Amino acid sequence: MQRNRILVLILWACFVSVAWGQQNGWSEFHRPNMQRLNWYEKVLNAGNVGGLGLLWSYTTGNQVFSSPAVANGVVYVGSYDNNVYALNASTGALLWSYATDDRVQSSPAVANGVVYVGSYDHSVYALNASTGALVWKYTTGYAVASPLTVVNGVVYVASSDSYVYALEAKTGHLLWKSLTTPGQYIGASPTVVNGAVYVGGGDGVFYVFDARTGALLWKYQPDDYYIYSSTAVVDGVAYFGVDFGCNCVYALDASDGTVLWSHQTGDYVSSSPAVADGVVYVGSHDHNVYALNAGTGAKLWSYSTGNSVNSSPAVANGVVYIGSDDGKVYALQACTGHKLWSYATGGIVESSPVVTDGVVYVGSEDGKVYAFGLK
Repeated sequence: MQRNRILVLILWACFVSVAWGQQNGWSEFHRPNMQRLNWYEKVLNAGNVGGLGLLWSYTTGNQVFSSPAVANGVVYVGSYDNNVYALNASTGALLWSYATDDRVQSSPAVANGVVYVGSYDHSVYALNASTGALVWKYTTGYAVASPLTVVNGVVYVASSDSYVYALEAKTGHLLWKSLTTPGQYIGASPTVVNGAVYVGGGDGVFYVFDARTGALLWKYQPDDYYIYSSTAVVDGVAYFGVDFGCNCVYALDASDGTVLWSHQTGDYVSSSPAVADGVVYVGSHDHNVYALNAGTGAKLWSYSTGNSVNSSPAVANGVVYIGSDDGKVYALQACTGHKLWSYATGGIVESSPVVTDGVVYVGSEDGKVYAFGLK
C-alpha cells in the first residue's frame, strides 16, 4: 500500500504544476531557496516547452560563462570582456554596462536595488541596479570567479585567495573572513541556510562556517581533489559534487557532515545540484545529466548530451533546464529525463540557465546571452 502511494505521488508530480513558496524572478545563482528551483513558474511546462523559440540574443565582447540573474524585468550578466551588463528582459536591449578591470565569470546577485558581482580583478562590486553606478567596491586577495550570495543584508563571497568573506550589503564593510587552506582556489558559491555557510574548497574539503561570525562549525574531506560544485541544502541535507577521485555526488547531514550517501558518475562533477520533489538533478563530465533519489542516491534516470556538462540545472514546473559543452541548451522532463527541447548556440554552454515568467535565459561561450520563450 505504501509503495503504491509513493508511486501515485511521483506520477502526480509529473503532471501537476505546483507554484508556491518563492516569488518569481531569479535574483541570484541559487535563488533564495538555495535549490536552483523556481516553484513559481506557471507558463512553461512539460507539455509546451517543446515550442520554445529564440526571443532575442545580445552579443557581448567575449565569452559568457556567468549565469544570468533576473529581477524586476532586467537581466544581469557578466562577460569575459570585463563588463557587467543590464539588459531589458523582454527585448534584450542594453540598459547599461559597467566595466571592471578583468573578466567577469561570477554570476550576479540582485537585492534591494543593488547588483553584486565579482571580477577576476580581485574585487566585489556593488552597482545600482537601475543605472549601473558604483555603490561600493571591496578588493579581496585574488580573483572572484564564483557566484555571490546575498542573505539578510550580507554578501557572501568565495575568493580564489582561499578566503570566504562576509560583507555588509549596504556599505561593503568587512564583517568577517575565514581561511580555508592557503593557496587553494575556491570556485564554489557560498550557500547560506539556517545561519550556516556551506562551501567547497579547491583543497577538496567541504567547509561549514557560522554565517554571523565566520567560525568554523565543521568540515568534511572526501577522497577527492577539488570541490567546484556549489551546494544545495534542502530539508537538513547538503548536496554537492566533487572532481576526480570518486567523481561523486555527495549527500551530507547539514548539521554535522555525516555522509548519508554518495553516487558515483563516470567523470568529475563541477555542476551544482538542483533539488525538487525529492530528486537531485546534476550534470557530470561524463556527458550525462543525472536524476538521483534525494533520500538514497539511487539513480532514477540519466540523459546523455554530446559533451561534458559543467552547467548547473534549473528546475521549474516539471522541467529541467541545463547547458552542455556540446553547445546546446536542453529542456528535459523532470520525471523521466526525456528530451523535450534543445537549442544549439555557437559555443559551449557552461552558463547555468534560469527560467522565470515563461522565459529561459542563458549565456554561451559564443559571447551571447540568449532568451527563449513561447511564440
